[in-house]
Amino acid sequence: MPTEPGRTPRPEPTCPVEAALAAVSGRWTTLVLRELMHGPSSFGDLAARLPEISPKVLTERLHGLRDGGLVHRERLAGFPVRTRYALTPAGETLRPLLIELYRTGERLLRHA
Repeated sequence: MPTEPGRTPRPEPTCPVEAALAAVSGRWTTLVLRELMHGPSSFGDLAARLPEISPKVLTERLHGLRDGGLVHRERLAGFPVRTRYALTPAGETLRPLLIELYRTGERLLRHA
């Protein structure tokens, strides 16, 4: 049963379902999250594991996830300066959602 914030007459950003969908929306977002669920990664590592994503789009997705509080960016000491990205505790909460979305997608594709 939805709680009161979920009983909106139209889609609202305060609706929990809308908030969860917004967190994973956008082309490439789920794949960036998937890669970060394996552990912290540098920009270069992410780009290598997602070779079809452009550097511009990867940068945009990482900034959006960071601005949404789902990804933490850490600058590592040394030269040249390196950056590592990792899921925040809030980002980790997306794991079961993405797993269930995958399972649901499999079922939908089988019945299409």
